[in-house]
Formats: sequence, C-alpha cells, structure tokens
Amino acid sequence: MRRISKVLCAAALMVSVSAVQAQQNLSIATGGTGGVYYPIGGGLAELISRHIDGYTAVAEVTGASVENMGLIHREDSDMALALADTVYQAYNGTGQFEGRKLDVLALASIYPNAVQIVTLADSGITSLADMKGKRVSVGAPGSGTELNARALLESNGMSYDDFSVQRLNFNETADALRDGDIDAGFWSVGPPTSSILSLATTRDITMISLGLSEIANAQMAEPVFAPYTLRAGLYEGVDKAIETVGIPNVLTVNSGMDEELAYQVTKLLFERVEDLRAIHPAANDTTVEFSLVSTPIPLHPGAIRYYEEIGVSVPDRLKP
Repeated sequence: MRRISKVLCAAALMVSVSAVQAQQNLSIATGGTGGVYYPIGGGLAELISRHIDGYTAVAEVTGASVENMGLIHREDSDMALALADTVYQAYNGTGQFEGRKLDVLALASIYPNAVQIVTLADSGITSLADMKGKRVSVGAPGSGTELNARALLESNGMSYDDFSVQRLNFNETADALRDGDIDAGFWSVGPPTSSILSLATTRDITMISLGLSEIANAQMAEPVFAPYTLRAGLYEGVDKAIETVGIPNVLTVNSGMDEELAYQVTKLLFERVEDLRAIHPAANDTTVEFSLVSTPIPLHPGAIRYYEEIGVSVPDRLKP
C-alpha cells in the first residue's frame, strides 16, 4: 500500500509540474510607467491571466511605439501598443521603417490621441479660418502635436504663415492661454488631459469643432487620422460635442500568433472592457465601432473571426 501511495503521489506531482509547464507566458510591450500604455497593458495582462486558460501575461516597460514594432516583428513580444502612424509605417515600410516592412497585424484600436484645439470663450475664434492673424501654439517642437497640427492645417489650405506661431508644450500652452499671451492652442493627447482640465477651472474656454470637409481633407493627407467626437461636458464649460480627428493607439501582434489565441484576446478585450475602464478612462473609447473605423492596418484572422462572430462587417481594407 505504501509503495502504491508513493507511486500515486509521484504521478500527481508529475501532472502538477506538467500543468505549470503548460502555462504559456505572454509579453505585452507598452511604454513608460507614467503613460497610458502601461496601465492599459497591465490591465489586459491581468484579464488574460484570469480568463484565458493556459496563458499568463505581463506588461513590459518599453520605449513605446517604434521600439514596440521591432519587438513584435522579431516576436520578442507577443502583443504591443503603438500609435497608428508608427504602426502604419511599420506595416508599409515607410517613414521610420523606410525600405523594411515589418511583420505586424492588428487586433484592435484601443483609444485615440485626440487633436484638441482650445481657445478662450471670448476670443471670437470658432473655426480654423478664424485663427488667421492670431497667436497660436502648435505644440512643442517636433512633437506629435506639432506634426498633427501641421498636417491638419496644411490639408485645409492653411500654413504657419497665416498666424503667429509659438511652439509650447501642453502646460506652457495652457499657461499662455490663461495669461492672454496666445489666442489658441493645439493638443494631441488622450482626452481628458490634465492641462486643459486645469485651464478650464480658471478661465472660460471653448474648443474648435471641425467640419466634415475639414475632417475628410485631414484624412486624405494622413491616412491614420480618424473622426473623433469629444463628448459634451468633458471639460468644464464645453457643453456641446466637439468634432475633431484622432490618432488611434493600436493593439498589435505578429502574423504568426495562433489564430485561436488572437480570437480569445480580442473577445476578452471587448467583453471585459469595463474592467479596463476601471483602470483608466482612456478605455472609455474601447469599442468595436471605434476599432473598425480607426485601425490603420489589416487585422489578424483571429480578430476578424471575433468581429464577424458578433455580426459586424469588417471592411475589406482590414482583411490581410
């Protein structure tokens, strides 16, 4: 009996060890700990570990978008978050990836960096054209905000020659508006952002809403731009919805990811999205509708399977 007991215990131990070894560890490349990528990636990792049998996941601190595309291409990470313009360039072998197309597909777009154009309520500025001859901050030199501002303006027939340009960061732009040193300012960041929230508590602000043609012109110039609506009441005193453009942040994978795993992660992302929203408000924009209109590169077949399963039509441009 004692011998049988020892054999059974040994067998149980082997089964236990085998079960542990069967757990596959997934890496999610994010960004710095002070940004949005890390908490969103950490939340997704926790959901995977809790709800997808056979897998655990962890969020990894990285240098963000450009580095993350290399990690996915080399399969050093299983998933990664990255800005849509970087993802688009990596997939097409353009821009920073000139001449070398990377192996990357998408599962979903998670949330956007929205272009937010702010002025004071009594400035008289209600459109892009009204900024002519005014003092305007277009963002810090070489920043994503400046790149987005220039693209939006130039696609709509305007240039820096039309107004007095200042290149200020977010906090400097808010301070300059508050002090009357500029008339309007650009932000390109996930809303709501603290510098605009703070400004709105001390001065009456308004935001410039783009027309349909202005949004269409911007999209023709920059394929990664997507229509975006800033909801009414997002900032104090801004009581109507504001139409603008956003640059999505995309959850990406290598084309070699197992189709069933890609399906399970995509399904989990949307069916447990309230858990992500409890971690960070950026996930308020994590919807199937936003994903399908905003994703700049083709989807992984496993992700397409999920979208079609829930009855939505996947655009041809998103099919590999």
